[in-house]
Amino acid sequence: MPFINEFSYKVALHCWRALLTLRKRGSDSIKKTDWKLIRDIFFSFLKIGPVTFGGGYAMIPLIEREVVWKKRWITVKEVTEIFAIAQSVPGAIAINSAIFVGYRLAGFKGAVAAMFGVLLPTFWIVILLSVLYLYVQDNHYIEAAFVGIRAAVVAIIAYAAYKVGLTSIYDKTTWLVAITSVIVLYVLQVHPVFMIVGGILTGLIAVYIKKYLGIVTRLEKESEQID
Repeated sequence: MPFINEFSYKVALHCWRALLTLRKRGSDSIKKTDWKLIRDIFFSFLKIGPVTFGGGYAMIPLIEREVVWKKRWITVKEVTEIFAIAQSVPGAIAINSAIFVGYRLAGFKGAVAAMFGVLLPTFWIVILLSVLYLYVQDNHYIEAAFVGIRAAVVAIIAYAAYKVGLTSIYDKTTWLVAITSVIVLYVLQVHPVFMIVGGILTGLIAVYIKKYLGIVTRLEKESEQID
């Protein structure tokens, strides 16, 4: 069907342009591989991995704080774009985000450094906990600690959603997509992949209709700084 083929082409083209934009920004800021930067990328993500509980989404605010506010490698807008791409492709969002940030900063070597930085501490911690859990699984203090950790993780994920929403939800269309997605996820228990595809199609349709009607289309939030 021509209509479906046109949308498929636009989706693929949009994703390809996003990846090229990230790579071009990295190339502009780093003309040649800086091994000190590679080392800093590795150790920055090495610090993030062991202190993140609750999965990839809980890691988002820590990645943002490290690469945006502490290291000042990239901007809030850029890291939001990276998170959006990372959660739109298969794989864990924490690993995807680390790879995209590393690639943005130092190309392929930066991506590898960030990936190993995130994976190594978690890998060894999981192995250690797998052995220890056999001996402490019935310990009331351990159970109480996990209750507190799970509650704190909810707050961390909510904060991450708030920070991403500051730059991702900015007009009636994006608000409608966000609210509808929450309702559909809660009521129908739809798989997140279908929500991502639905968001892509809704965005393309909305932009096409607005352009057809002559309405000015904003593809990002106005340029005020998000702190």
